[in-house]
Amino acid sequence: MSEFTLADLEKIVDARSKASPEESWTAKLVSAGQPKAAKKLGEEAIETVIAAIADDRENLTYEAADLLYHLLVVLKVAGIPLQSVMAELERRTAQSGLKEKASRQSS
Repeated sequence: MSEFTLADLEKIVDARSKASPEESWTAKLVSAGQPKAAKKLGEEAIETVIAAIADDRENLTYEAADLLYHLLVVLKVAGIPLQSVMAELERRTAQSGLKEKASRQSS
């Protein structure tokens, strides 16, 4: 089993974002700004959903990887570190998902 983590991917996204946009897809997305990066994230989300509905495990794995990568690019452009997202997930695990969702609806 690989020891590769989302934190490792975040570091790669950060490093590649500093390259020339002519040499790096990541740099090209980052330099194009949030509208382009977010649009690509949305496309990958749709492709992930389609693979899930089709029960296509191989393609779902591939699309989920694309989705996670593009999410990290969007977070990079927004200046939001992965650790902030992880802290929010940790906060939410302090209660059941149903209770957490209900608390958001009453706010």
